Amino acid sequence: MPSALPDGDAAPLDGALPPAALARLGRQPFGIYVHVPFCTTRCGYCDFNTYTATELGPGVSRDSYPQTVINELRLARRVLAESDRDPALPPVSTVFFGGGTPTLLPAAELVAILRAIDTEFGLAPDAEITTEANPESVDPGYLDQLRAGGFTRLSFGMQSAVPHVLQTLDRVHSPGRPAQCVRWAREAGFEHVSLDLIYGTPGETDADWRESVTAALAAEPDHISAYSLIVEDGTRLATRIRRGELAAPDDDVLADRYLLADEWLGRAGFGWYEVSNWATSAAARCRHNLLYWTGGDWWGAGPGAHSHVGGTRWWNVKHPAAYTQRLAAGHSPAQAREILDTRSRRVERILLGVRLADGHPLDDLAESGRAAAKRAVGSGLLTEDGYRAGRAVLTRRGRLLADAVVRELTD
Repeated sequence: MPSALPDGDAAPLDGALPPAALARLGRQPFGIYVHVPFCTTRCGYCDFNTYTATELGPGVSRDSYPQTVINELRLARRVLAESDRDPALPPVSTVFFGGGTPTLLPAAELVAILRAIDTEFGLAPDAEITTEANPESVDPGYLDQLRAGGFTRLSFGMQSAVPHVLQTLDRVHSPGRPAQCVRWAREAGFEHVSLDLIYGTPGETDADWRESVTAALAAEPDHISAYSLIVEDGTRLATRIRRGELAAPDDDVLADRYLLADEWLGRAGFGWYEVSNWATSAAARCRHNLLYWTGGDWWGAGPGAHSHVGGTRWWNVKHPAAYTQRLAAGHSPAQAREILDTRSRRVERILLGVRLADGHPLDDLAESGRAAAKRAVGSGLLTEDGYRAGRAVLTRRGRLLADAVVRELTD
């Protein structure tokens, strides 16, 4: 979750949503995101809304945080139940604990938050329940508790298998630890386990990247995400690059690393379903992220968390202290919001839909967008088969230039 928040319009103190937004609730899958903003150390590349113990300040602690989140979930139920729909609330189809490092909280506290979600909203019988985890923050007993408590999916931040790359990223786990975590997860009964990789770290060689992909595959997860390193302003990594201590990522190198990952993952039985995500089967895909990418609704709980319901989007205050104070006073923690107009919603649908393996319907594009799609087919950026089927589907080369393709389709 990026730390920078947009401006937006003032959000009401009681968190009330426009009637038109509530009227749309239930038309799309509904999920819950829980942000846990705690980290043991701050990674040099990270721009997420996270805090180490020394950065929290007075009035905030890990011990009290779960109850604060539960208080927001109770507020969420009150806000969303203000509707005459029957049933009053859709069941929660996905829950995702992100951070930060959610697994810095005791497993019992993550399970308590999950139980509160079930109490307030009701979990769908087949709900996907995911938590992110840093490899050094869990052990077999911890994972056993999560599985027994209802979690169904784990996402481990592996990033790299090479010590000097991990050091540049300020990651503290040993290279073999993610594979060990996958084994523990399987032994605990988790069917779905994901590993996250980052490519393009300064000093990383082609051989280093091949070693990381090989190690990730050898661990036998059923889902792998691979993201190019983005140098965010204000991070320690950005400062080191500006000072000339490290070289900035090279676009051509990033493209080569992506192509290698796609080729090797494909040979190993992983199919891409979103530009940066691969899975061994449809069941292994991250349903929570698909909810985001396909226009679903979700409530984001926690400092800085973003939410979306029926075309209204809002975001909470950033700092855990301010977040805690708002809820203690009986107020919504929402800092600001925006109500998306018809064009903005359509542009977002295209922006996200084109990144998916299924592509996006051509008839959702304006006339200029359909003309741009035809040109993109001729340029080898969209597939001919997809175009004939009435969808804008990226080729492998098109995935490398996805942002540019989307700009053409939405102009």
